[in-house]
Amino acid sequence: MQKDYKPHPNSFKNTFCIFDEVLPEAINGLKKQFESKSGSSYYYSKVGMYRVSNHWGRLANSKWRLIPLEPETASKIKIGFAKWDCFYPDNNTDKLYYLEMDYVKNTVSYQHKLNPNYNQKKLLRTSQETTKRIKQVRNIIELTSWANHFECDDITLLRSLIIEELINSNKSLDCIKREVAEKLSN
Repeated sequence: MQKDYKPHPNSFKNTFCIFDEVLPEAINGLKKQFESKSGSSYYYSKVGMYRVSNHWGRLANSKWRLIPLEPETASKIKIGFAKWDCFYPDNNTDKLYYLEMDYVKNTVSYQHKLNPNYNQKKLLRTSQETTKRIKQVRNIIELTSWANHFECDDITLLRSLIIEELINSNKSLDCIKREVAEKLSN
């Protein structure tokens, strides 16, 4: 019989965590130890937590992201697992987050500075600054009308030049676009 593991009641308040999607077999034999008002189920172990839910991202006062399996599972209800040491503190005032661009998948995501992959060089931002930059990067990825103002036919090159500056500097988007236009005209 599984021993109940009870984390501190406030363990998950104001946290950032990335869960990896797992198959349903991962929770076979585990006892559900908590169910939220929104219907998410939680299974605790010595190593970490399993969460069964149909919603991920911003959750009340926390940011919990799910990395889906590839190929993605068809079910809207996903099971995620995170180790206990992968829950990092979150707040609105500290510079806790940096951005990462995946050019293969054409996606941008944010990471916490306490994650073991942080190289101490990436520019850190507050939650609000991070959200604003992500929106700007996504607009550069998804839209094309902004590229009409450049004398360059290679939108992939334009995107990468602008995105790298958005991720690695505090310059405004207008300033970045001006600098890229100047660089391309020389």
